[in-house]
Amino acid sequence: MSTGLSLVLFPVALGIVMLGLGLTLTVADFRRVVAYPRAVIISLVCQMLVLPAICLGLVLAADLRPELAVGMMLLAASPGGSTASLYSHLFKGNVALNVTLTAINSVLALFTLPLVVNLSVAAFMGSDSSLGLQFDKVIQVFALVLIPIVIGMAVRRRRPEFAARMQRPVKILSVVVLAVVITGAVLGVKDEFAATIGAVGLVALLFNLLSLGIGYAAPRLLRVGHRDSVASSFEIGVHNATLAITIALSPALLDNTDIAMPAAIYGILMFFTAAAFGFVAARRGSAAAEPTRPSATAV
Repeated sequence: MSTGLSLVLFPVALGIVMLGLGLTLTVADFRRVVAYPRAVIISLVCQMLVLPAICLGLVLAADLRPELAVGMMLLAASPGGSTASLYSHLFKGNVALNVTLTAINSVLALFTLPLVVNLSVAAFMGSDSSLGLQFDKVIQVFALVLIPIVIGMAVRRRRPEFAARMQRPVKILSVVVLAVVITGAVLGVKDEFAATIGAVGLVALLFNLLSLGIGYAAPRLLRVGHRDSVASSFEIGVHNATLAITIALSPALLDNTDIAMPAAIYGILMFFTAAAFGFVAARRGSAAAEPTRPSATAV
């Protein structure tokens, strides 16, 4: 697959992923925040404030070149992906909380992501750079993310049985399309990818491990239950790398291969680290055998 075709298909792949997410959401998922107020607030603070600050520290400590630094900050500003709910289900987290956090994060990111990207571009590449998400590009990000979600939610509201049947096929289709598109994009820039791993691979790995760890530790320190904390960890640690890659590579947005590299590397690493973390968290939860908090079972 040519790199050009991959660039065309990335927004399509992202649209399929977001449509699949929309098929799982209802308005009640946004209202459910009242059932998990402490867990939601802690997770959102970590996602929106703590992680970008930590990522900035890692970027400065590693002295990454400007494009890679912007790519890491773009990744940090990206919301959790729908894969977080899958991991939470496999490793006994609170899936309902994951759905709620994903819904809220996806909407908030439409405002916070352009802000973080523009500040990062100005800081690392200069205020006179042509890169960045100006107003027209922000509208395109809105369209890429929000429209498929709204369509999916509308389908679920009007045709709930059809939406339930379509969730699995759409999820499988999104995985297949993403695998093909990402593989094609990486093969198209394999030399740059190989060269970039050495420069940003360790930073991406550290950021991933810190995201997973903080996502679990912060809620636990503030007396949030184990299942809610597991859900928070996956929501924070499994970033929507597809969204970050799409924004970075799209000719209509940032149109910069180097900026996409951190998200591409992170997107590969997180599947393994999240699985390893899940096994550890599941064993810890079984050993503790803590009683389920009322908020953890509310739907």
